[in-house]
Amino acid sequence: MTTDTTREEVFEAGQRKRREVLGDAHVDRSLANSSEFARPIQELVTQYCWGEIWTREGLAPRERSLINLAMLTALNRGHELSVHVRGAVNNGVTPAEIQEVFLQTAIYVGVPAALESFRIAEKTLTDMDIDV
Repeated sequence: MTTDTTREEVFEAGQRKRREVLGDAHVDRSLANSSEFARPIQELVTQYCWGEIWTREGLAPRERSLINLAMLTALNRGHELSVHVRGAVNNGVTPAEIQEVFLQTAIYVGVPAALESFRIAEKTLTDMDIDV
């Protein structure tokens, strides 16, 4: 088990990475809208997901974003997909590459899931004023 100091350092690294990928506005909104009941999951996501995994050197943030788009399509998690489309763009992924991920997922996880991901991504990219 890690010490409290180490845990805090990992949390802070996760906070920085989460903001880098998703943007300050999204992270601030997530934290501000978090109730006392939901606060522990926000802390866990920040420390474990963003601090332990996203800060690892084994994959670049861009690669992690591409993987997330495929996994979120497979799981049919629309809200999180929209968040990670924004993050993918922040990590240098192009709309054409996002399309390719969804085409690939259509074959392996199903056309309905990929269709929904295309819809969500198109709306998200349009909201970001990115030509699609």
